[in-house]
Amino acid sequence: MIELLSPAEVARGRETGALVADILRTLRERSTPGTNLLELDAEARRMIEAAGAVSCYVDYAPSFGRGPFGHYVCTSVNDAVLHGRPRDQVLADGDLVSLDLAVSLHGVVADSALSFVVGARPDEAPDPLVEVTERALAAAIDAAGPGVRIGDLSHAIGTVLRGAGHPVNTEFGGHGVGSTMHQDPHVPNDGRPGRGYVLRPGLLLALEPWVMADTDELVVDDDGWTLRSATGCRTAHSEHTVAVTEDGVEVLTLPR
Repeated sequence: MIELLSPAEVARGRETGALVADILRTLRERSTPGTNLLELDAEARRMIEAAGAVSCYVDYAPSFGRGPFGHYVCTSVNDAVLHGRPRDQVLADGDLVSLDLAVSLHGVVADSALSFVVGARPDEAPDPLVEVTERALAAAIDAAGPGVRIGDLSHAIGTVLRGAGHPVNTEFGGHGVGSTMHQDPHVPNDGRPGRGYVLRPGLLLALEPWVMADTDELVVDDDGWTLRSATGCRTAHSEHTVAVTEDGVEVLTLPR
């Protein structure tokens, strides 16, 4: 299903996006050496419930998972890149962490992810994997707008990732959002320009470049959810929800 939102629904999406950005910012600040992943999950739950919002993850049970996800935020560490299920694990200095959060507020979903290195100083150069996913995300956002095709966004992402020397997995990627978390169209992280669905005003897309340093092959943990690089290499993931407007796109999940 491809869902086009009304201006009033997009306005509600701005509220959802602001909440998602605020929660992710708080969780990042709390992600210091010695922090347990379950503590981050508990804080996400507290903030979601305090805002009167609903987690998109707790009861999420797609065909590729093993039963309901059962937690409030995805916490992927080092070689884990997607769907990291929170567990009894303490963060260490230098861990590369990806946090992915999807929330519904007033009937509209926003989805965002960020990656960072635990203990890194603000004046340190960004981790190269994090930097390339953020740059790929920016390229996709710059390419988006009414009349643009999905393949144009995929091509923009893939050009950045491949240009940095990374293999690209297209099994999991961006997607439409709206009244539910995962909708069509699928936005692969590589593709040919000029192909695919034409973007229209009112469409919300979660764009999410992710990369593994030296492989495009994933393996699944025994929990049935956490996806890791097959070689054990480090990974990173960046994501924003954007709304297609009459004259471009608006990023809904930027920190306010």
